[in-house]
Amino acid sequence: MLHEEFQAVRRYYLYQATASAGFVTPIFTLFMLARGLSYSEIATLSAVVAVLVTAGEIPTGYVGDRIGRRNSLVASAALLLSSLVGFVWARTFAAFVVLYALWAFGLTFRSGSDSAWLYDTLRERDAEDRFTSVRGRGESIKRGASVAAMVAGGLLYVADPTVPFVAAALLAVAGVPVLLSMPRNKGYAEGTGDRLTVGEAVEVVRTAFGRAELRTFVLYVGLFFGAVSASNTYVQPITVAVLERDAGWLTVPEAATLGVLYAGFTGVAAAASYHSGTVESTLGLRTAVLLVPVGLGAALVVPWVVPALAVPVFLAMRAGDALLRPLAGRYLNDRIDAAGRATVLSAASMAYALLRVPLILAGGVVADIAGPLVAVAGFGGVFLVAAAVLTAFATPVAPDTDRSSVAKQS
Repeated sequence: MLHEEFQAVRRYYLYQATASAGFVTPIFTLFMLARGLSYSEIATLSAVVAVLVTAGEIPTGYVGDRIGRRNSLVASAALLLSSLVGFVWARTFAAFVVLYALWAFGLTFRSGSDSAWLYDTLRERDAEDRFTSVRGRGESIKRGASVAAMVAGGLLYVADPTVPFVAAALLAVAGVPVLLSMPRNKGYAEGTGDRLTVGEAVEVVRTAFGRAELRTFVLYVGLFFGAVSASNTYVQPITVAVLERDAGWLTVPEAATLGVLYAGFTGVAAAASYHSGTVESTLGLRTAVLLVPVGLGAALVVPWVVPALAVPVFLAMRAGDALLRPLAGRYLNDRIDAAGRATVLSAASMAYALLRVPLILAGGVVADIAGPLVAVAGFGGVFLVAAAVLTAFATPVAPDTDRSSVAKQS
C-alpha cells in the first residue's frame, strides 16, 4: 500500500512539473500590448475566460466524473497545448478571443479533476489526511519548475516574442505521457466509477451548496481569488513602471528583468505552497483561511500610496494565493461526497470565476482612466468591504471540528 501511494504521488509530482505555463507568464501582458491590444481589450479577454469557465466548469466536471479524472486531465492538456501554439500566429483581437476560449476550457477540464483525482487516490490508500501536504508540495514543484521557465521565458522573449509560446507548448507535450502513466481512481479502473446521470449530478451540486458552511466559504475565498486574479493582470505594467523610475540605470531589457522577477514571485509562492500543510497543522485550517485573505487585501492598497512597495506586495500576494489554494481544497474535499466530487469542485471553481468577472471588467476601465495602481488598490478595498459585510451576517469558515464525514464514505 505504501509503495502504491509513493508511486501515485511521485507521478502526480511529475505531472505538476510539466503543468507550468512559466515560459509565457512573465511576458503575457507585454506580448498582447505589443500586438496592439489595449488594457480594456486585455481585461475583456480575461473576462471572456472567466465567463467561459463559469459556463464550462460544471459540464466539464461532470465529464470528468463520467470519463475519469485522469482522462479529463489529458483533455485539458490537449486544449491548453492548442491554445499555446495558436498564440504564435495570433494578430487580431478576434484571434485572441478564440485562443483564450481554448485556454478557458482547458482550465475547466483540469480545475476539478486534478484535486478530485488526488483526494480519491489518497483516500483509496487511507491517506486522505496527507491531501494538503501532497497538494501543496505538488503546487510547489510546479512553481519550482516555473522559476527556471520564467527566467528563460523573459530571455527568449527578447530574442523573439513567439519563442516562449513554443517552449511552453513543448513542455505541455512532455506532460501527456506522464498523465497517461498516472493510476486511474479505483472505481474507473474497475468500471464502477461515478456514472451519475445529469439529474443526479445537479442534485449532488444542489445538496452540497445547500449547506451554509460551503456557500459562505466559496463566496469568501472566491472574492479573494478574484481580487488576486484581477490584480495579476497589472503586475507587469506596474513592475515595469517601478523599474523605469527606480532602476532606470539598469541596461537589461525589461522583458528579461521581468523573467527574473517572476521567477522570484514563483519561488516565494512555491515555498508558501510547500509549507501549506505545516501552516494548517500549526494555525489550524480555519485561522489560516480567515487571516491570509484579509492581510493581503489590505496589502493590495499599499502600492497606491507607496509605489516602491509594489514588488514586495506582489510577492506577498503570490505567496498568499499559493498558500490558500491547498487549504481551500482540503476544506471542500472534506465536506463533499466521493460520488460527483469533480462536479462539485468544478461548481466551486465556477463560482470563483463568476465572482472575478465584475472585478476584471471594472479593473480594466479603472486602469485605463486612473492607472493600474488604482485598479489594484480597488481590488483590495472591494475584498475587505465584502469580507466585512459577509462576516457580519455569516461565518465564512466553519470550525475545523465541523468537518463532515461524507468524504470518508466510499
